[in-house]
Amino acid sequence: MKKLAIAAISALGLCTPAVAQDKPGTLVTILTAPEPQTQLMAMVLAMQAAKQGVAQHVLLCGPAGDLALKEAPESATAPQPPKDMSPQGLMKKIAAMPGAKVEVCAIYLPGRGADPSVLLDGVSVAKPPAMASAMIAPGARIASY
Repeated sequence: MKKLAIAAISALGLCTPAVAQDKPGTLVTILTAPEPQTQLMAMVLAMQAAKQGVAQHVLLCGPAGDLALKEAPESATAPQPPKDMSPQGLMKKIAAMPGAKVEVCAIYLPGRGADPSVLLDGVSVAKPPAMASAMIAPGARIASY
């Protein structure tokens, strides 16, 4: 009988709901998608996490790196419904937040034959060792689009 009671209690332990993870300290958003709607949604979710007290670190690679350009293509700057916000416009707001980082991939500018002078204020070039550290830091979560 005692063994049966121990087995039942142990089985109940397997049925308990999972404990929710603590809120992350940093959200690392890695954005490569070329579609303006996907780019904007990634920025919307990053902004919502920031409003909930989560620090932002955004890495823009490939076509999404164009959001960081002073002379960005229209796809980055055109207003999107329903709030007429552009991917670049919201990214700029995130970049201006205290403690936020917005970076382009280390290979983005060399791939374009450009230097950092083409980037918006508040956007820098990621250093791979530092980016890797940010990605594996305790308390970091990664969102990739």
